[in-house]
Amino acid sequence: MQSFTHNWRDCLSFFASDLFKQVQMAALFADSKTFADAVLKSDLQTILDTFTEEQRRAAKEGVEVDLQAFVATHFEIPDADNATTDKQFASVAQYIEFMWEVLTRTPDTQHQDSLIALTRPYIVPGGRFREIYYWDSYFTALGLVDAGHTAMAVNMLENFIDIINEVGCVPNGNRAYYHSRSQPPVLALFYDLLKDELTEEQKRYVIDGLKKEYAFWMQSGPGNATSAQTQMPAATLRVVRLPCGAVLNRYFDTEPTPRPESYREDIETAERYGANKEDFYRNVRAACESGWDFSSRWLSDPQQLASIRTTEILPVDLNALLVSLEQTLASVTEGAEHDYYHGAAKRRIQAIQTYLFSEQKGGYFDFHFPSLQQTNVVSAAMSVPLFVGFADKSQAQTVQNTLRSTLLRAGGIVTTASTTSQQWDSPNGWAPLQLFAVEGLLKYHFNREAVEIMQRFCRTIEAHYASSGVLLEKYNVCEPNIRAGGGEYDVQFGFGWTNGVYIRFQKYLATMIA
Repeated sequence: MQSFTHNWRDCLSFFASDLFKQVQMAALFADSKTFADAVLKSDLQTILDTFTEEQRRAAKEGVEVDLQAFVATHFEIPDADNATTDKQFASVAQYIEFMWEVLTRTPDTQHQDSLIALTRPYIVPGGRFREIYYWDSYFTALGLVDAGHTAMAVNMLENFIDIINEVGCVPNGNRAYYHSRSQPPVLALFYDLLKDELTEEQKRYVIDGLKKEYAFWMQSGPGNATSAQTQMPAATLRVVRLPCGAVLNRYFDTEPTPRPESYREDIETAERYGANKEDFYRNVRAACESGWDFSSRWLSDPQQLASIRTTEILPVDLNALLVSLEQTLASVTEGAEHDYYHGAAKRRIQAIQTYLFSEQKGGYFDFHFPSLQQTNVVSAAMSVPLFVGFADKSQAQTVQNTLRSTLLRAGGIVTTASTTSQQWDSPNGWAPLQLFAVEGLLKYHFNREAVEIMQRFCRTIEAHYASSGVLLEKYNVCEPNIRAGGGEYDVQFGFGWTNGVYIRFQKYLATMIA
């Protein structure tokens, strides 16, 4: 096969092509992401021209193009990363050490697929997730650092700065079909984790990237929006100005179309429920930017995905993480620039406290800005203000009470108190949310409660490892003996962020209960 490269932007025309749409709608692959990740055997335009000619010939003969045969001729179909092994390990930690190598990818020097090429090694989550993922990687990096693989974590951080310079944001993952959306902004957390390991040149490079990330999230924000008070919130891209003038952020995506990696699934859902298609597609994409795809947090009817309204929600975790970004930028700048970021963080904290906290309801809640009302979904996202550290002692106590009374289950912290068919709801628990909760509680000296969460979640991981020999992307924390489910795809093995959080928790537990 001829070796060649192409720019990731070339794939955007592939996703819009009749060939791509026909293959996806024909359900040749159980998971639409498989064909979106396919490797081209020749130049894309040549393949598209060949398909057009075959369509013309088939129409003359009164037959259909054999899509299965065409795909087999012109594409290589990727396999899911196999995270299973015949090797026996004495502990979960030893298995994870082995898995670092399994999940490592070398620089993308030559590629013929939808990858946005990276020039440094990186870690993928595992399973169907064959590429680097944004917020996943921060939690993976915690384990890498604790396990002595700091150089890999630095590579991943620099990869993200490379990609923000190329794309304009840190996309969901390094695939062309993710270019229009990001994920929860953890770049500042990444920098804070690794800053002591960076050279001065690397620090300057990363700080420049942090400024670009902030510009992405605040595009058409305070600098461009009118300061005049209005009766209704004004939303532009990811920025929402509330009637009082306060500015908070939402998740968004500029593309009101089916996701290429879930093309058939999106179209079928919209058709099945009669949803307004453009609104549905944009809200689904925005939920993917949140990392919580999908959750009752984004649904007006918890049992109907078609009721998704992500772009109408001001999320607790997103805005708390943007405080972290603003505070980090304030700490690395001087003069007027420092004052700008410091002031932005101060104003955002005030807005979060005003609109997103409820003593009566028991913590921080997302805000539905068209109705100017908090939602009623109790979620683990309420721990992120503690993780960032701007909650006062009384608020921290309130959140701690709710975590213990409503969200703490036998196997750890459950994602939300709502039981639905979505994977970011009860009964599932996810490694990043355990980390936010634990480190948030530790910051306010709720050490006993933090230890309890760590022990429960680690026991859940260890029990599943003992029976299956793998680590999973998510766990059923309500009934830990039952495998997690829900969502668009089967539970995945590997798994990057579970590996990282488990190692970090083992480090904490070794010192706290010694």
